[in-house]
Amino acid sequence: MLRHALIGAATLLAFGAGGDGATGPGVPGPGTRLGGCPVFPADNAWNRDISKAPLDPRSDAYVRSIGLDGHLHPDFASHTYGIPYKVVPRGQKQVPIRFTAYGDESDKGPYPVPAHAPVEGGSDRHVIVLQQGTCRLFELYGARRSAHGWAADAGARWDLRSNRLRHQGWTSADAAGLPILPGLARAGEVAAGAHRITHALRMTVSRTQKAYVLPARHFASSDTNPDLPPMGLRLRLKASYDLSRFHGQARVILQALKTYGLIVADNGSDWYITGAPDRRWDDDDLHTLGQVPGSAFEAVRTGPLTTG
Repeated sequence: MLRHALIGAATLLAFGAGGDGATGPGVPGPGTRLGGCPVFPADNAWNRDISKAPLDPRSDAYVRSIGLDGHLHPDFASHTYGIPYKVVPRGQKQVPIRFTAYGDESDKGPYPVPAHAPVEGGSDRHVIVLQQGTCRLFELYGARRSAHGWAADAGARWDLRSNRLRHQGWTSADAAGLPILPGLARAGEVAAGAHRITHALRMTVSRTQKAYVLPARHFASSDTNPDLPPMGLRLRLKASYDLSRFHGQARVILQALKTYGLIVADNGSDWYITGAPDRRWDDDDLHTLGQVPGSAFEAVRTGPLTTG
């Protein structure tokens, strides 16, 4: 996936110019928690209810470019398919991280990443660690174990109790300069009686434009076609889309897409939504998400574009 982009004189943003991640339309949701930590404040962009937020003027063009006839695809399952994460204790040993590609846009180590941390399969090889007590999130892209720690193409860390964004123009473990963990569908959210996802989900598209919109901080394209989605674009399942034929986990996910939506975070397959692998997922149920066409979505306006 194309990740690097040179940032020129960027547009001064009306939303969050001071590094506040609580950007865009909508209202604060109830927030989410994991490992005893908030997954960002309730008013953070990931946690905002955008069900009544205004449409982006280019909504039709954006959705058309992603694919009206395409369909949702859950990029996660009950076994190893998806992006795993690990919760570690406050006292987890810090190890050095050697950056091999985007070190100038990465947060320097050490990181509390154990040697046995799960690594995403495929080419992206993400590693995600949430540290209890400190409520710090550490994410690696292109991660490989080394003799004394880890090597990675890029890395980023966040304080999950803060809305602070990355430096303008910086990538992260995701091409958009966003954290990955807040956008994962997690089985614990739809199991054990919870039956509610209270945050946006991460998605990929095959083509993006040379621009981003908050909360994203980085673009990964040289294409200036204004009809292509920018990194950070927020999409919402239309309120009129009938959910009556869906049930179980699929129904919970689709309701979240009406309330909190999707955020374009990386270049990849169109309409792929991301989650963590977990034995509690019902793969047959998740498969029904493939009935939802791209035409059932609309784009929400979250602020002006930043271009290179």
